[in-house]
Amino acid sequence: MDRQPSPNHDARPPGQAVEILLLHYTGMPSAAAALERLCDPAAKVSAHYLVDEDGRVVQLVEEHRRAWHAGHAEWRGRAEVNARSIGIELVNPGHEWGYRAFPEAQMTSLIELCLGILERHPVPPRQVLGHSDVAPLRKEDPGELFDWPRLAAAGIGLWPAEAAPLEPDPERARRQLAGFGYSYLDQDPAAVLRAFQRHFRPAAVTGALDAETAGRLGALSALL
Repeated sequence: MDRQPSPNHDARPPGQAVEILLLHYTGMPSAAAALERLCDPAAKVSAHYLVDEDGRVVQLVEEHRRAWHAGHAEWRGRAEVNARSIGIELVNPGHEWGYRAFPEAQMTSLIELCLGILERHPVPPRQVLGHSDVAPLRKEDPGELFDWPRLAAAGIGLWPAEAAPLEPDPERARRQLAGFGYSYLDQDPAAVLRAFQRHFRPAAVTGALDAETAGRLGALSALL
């Protein structure tokens, strides 16, 4: 693992444990551009780790420090996501620059990195999240091409079992989304539903509650 300290961090609040493992994509044309920005004091953004497409891992911020990666975000009714999370940036151009699948070498390194983090910090599976989960009004990453089922199979995060479609019930879906942890349902429920679909039903990121999405929501709620 390489180390390139970023100046963009500060101290975690005293006694604050790591509760969330948060995954991002860089959304920039190249790894070099992403690393430069994450280490630029003027950018005021950072993450604990950067994982390149070739599998190289760079640590930018020590895990006991607070990196500035989540921005305005909320999960399970609580803001200050930076204070209680570890952030990992995956090199990927993102939706703006030519979004593509995450290569094998990158996924292998990510899984190894996450397993090590989870040994040091007992983050619950329901708290392994994407940036779009905690900031659904403004973020799409790591997006619908990210292999969440593979992470869950390795013991990192949750993935619901295959479930039969259910009759869509907007009020039930709202309760289930809130019960899992999603915020901003009063502001833009369609954006929240798209965030759920990006993570748990990537074949149809529509923001519409269909029978398949309702079934996935029910299966996920049964795991909690």
